[in-house]
Amino acid sequence: MTTGVERAAVKGQDRGYLLGAAMFAPAALYILLIIGVPFAMAFMYAFSDVTVGSEGMSFVGFDNFASILESPTFRKSLENSIIFTLASQALVLVGSTMLALALNKPFRGRKLVRFVLLLPWVAPISLGAIGWKWMLDSLYSVINWVLIHLHLVKEFDPPMWLGEPKLAMLSVILVHSWRLLPFSTVIILAGLTAIPKDIPEAAEVDGAGFWRTLFEITIPMMRPILNVALLFGIIFTFTDMTVVYVLTAGGPFDSTQVLPSYAFTTGILSGDLAQGAAVSLFLVPLLAAVAYGMLRVAARSEVV
Repeated sequence: MTTGVERAAVKGQDRGYLLGAAMFAPAALYILLIIGVPFAMAFMYAFSDVTVGSEGMSFVGFDNFASILESPTFRKSLENSIIFTLASQALVLVGSTMLALALNKPFRGRKLVRFVLLLPWVAPISLGAIGWKWMLDSLYSVINWVLIHLHLVKEFDPPMWLGEPKLAMLSVILVHSWRLLPFSTVIILAGLTAIPKDIPEAAEVDGAGFWRTLFEITIPMMRPILNVALLFGIIFTFTDMTVVYVLTAGGPFDSTQVLPSYAFTTGILSGDLAQGAAVSLFLVPLLAAVAYGMLRVAARSEVV
């Protein structure tokens, strides 16, 4: 027979489970409504022939996926997405590591510098992208004005940053890297502050220089943090279309078209919801594979 104390303990445990479930329910409902419902609708649309304004839809199987795989624009968008993601993340990872190492050392005005560094991340990306669009404009570019006065380019033949395919891709990569740099820097800076100070100090006493300490102690100990920063950066970049859409809208000649902007153009602007949903769903297995691989690497490189 159970005693009164045991029954009270079981009842208290049940109440704890109910309280935990009640507190978790709003978050679960939020995720279900914001992510689950749109994902289910996209999955349903991708296997149908629905368009904007259609009164009904019919099941078409994998016809939409077969159609987009045959599209030259889709293949170009996939290639651009890979280049856009890899190039920007390489710049972000190197730049944020350098900034984190610099900001980890105490100096006068460090708090102000950290605050200024966060501005590109906390400010609306649309405003930042519009500002960059003016700076890269073919007629009113401040960057071209500086280059002309430094005699680095010809006055009557300035670079068309958003009008030439290679320069346009370079521009969107640099602007997106500028956008993600603060976020990655904060993550890496948090990882740097978690490294025990006695380890680098012991290496310094033993005669290890800056570069040896960096590559043999600091970076190996920060590898899990770097993997997390890289994982978030890849996901944010591969699924983002704001910078591309504001600066170039995928042009010129689809040279900067990426999968998210192509899905938006096809599904919303062109009205083919089924094709747009199919392009969007194509991102899911790619990002799931990347996330799984990055998490496996992070788990193996954890410092015990």
